[in-house]
Amino acid sequence: MKKAILYVLLFVAIQVVVMNVVEGVCLLIGSTAVVVDKTTQMIIGLSAANVLALVVFLWKRMTPLSPSWLLTRPWSVLLWAALASIGMAIPFTWLQEHLPELPNLIEMEMGNLMANYWGYVVVGLLAPLVEEVVFRGAVLRVLLEKLTPWKAIVVSALLFCLVHGNPAQMPYAFIGGLLLGWMYWRTGSIIPGMVYHWVNNSAAYIVSNMYQQADVKLVDIFGSEQHALMAAGFSLMIVIPALWQLYLQMKRADSQN
Repeated sequence: MKKAILYVLLFVAIQVVVMNVVEGVCLLIGSTAVVVDKTTQMIIGLSAANVLALVVFLWKRMTPLSPSWLLTRPWSVLLWAALASIGMAIPFTWLQEHLPELPNLIEMEMGNLMANYWGYVVVGLLAPLVEEVVFRGAVLRVLLEKLTPWKAIVVSALLFCLVHGNPAQMPYAFIGGLLLGWMYWRTGSIIPGMVYHWVNNSAAYIVSNMYQQADVKLVDIFGSEQHALMAAGFSLMIVIPALWQLYLQMKRADSQN
């Protein structure tokens, strides 16, 4: 448990230090030459922090990597993981819109990040890779050594949502953390979670750029509350079979013939 918390603190420390260093460098550059806007500064800082975290966690073997699971050719599992991610988006968004609204502390910053072409590098590529390496490959892995599987998954999901630091994102991050943790526990691999995470973040990026309003709701997209509810129901017809197929097909490499 202590080791898992230390891993989380290390990840957060890397983010904070790198972001502050990038901010300082940008201020220095701005005082002598070209002013770097806040969005570009955020993209540079988050990219550098994620790359550094990836290097540290892999170099120090906090997240051991092995091709064993991928060599079993689990292509159907990856397909169902992608479909589960697509299916989860609308029902959870509908549920979140009908719950008490939580403060969104970084709404403007996230909107600017999503609107930037290079923002996809952070949101769609680096975040799914690095967060799976850290929170499933390192944090959940050591929790599974000390706790029962579901206790470990819940604790890792809680840490995952808290690190996001933004109340508006925490419910979805927690639910997503549970699913991602379940996939890691069943397979012993971060690959299914990376696919799920990549599809989820990519879909969010695409929708954000299709609808420029920061506070766009499902009713705005589908035209009415009834149509939004129908879309949520249709999505459940995707996510439920996808989760069932994942339950049936996900196995660890060492348990497959």
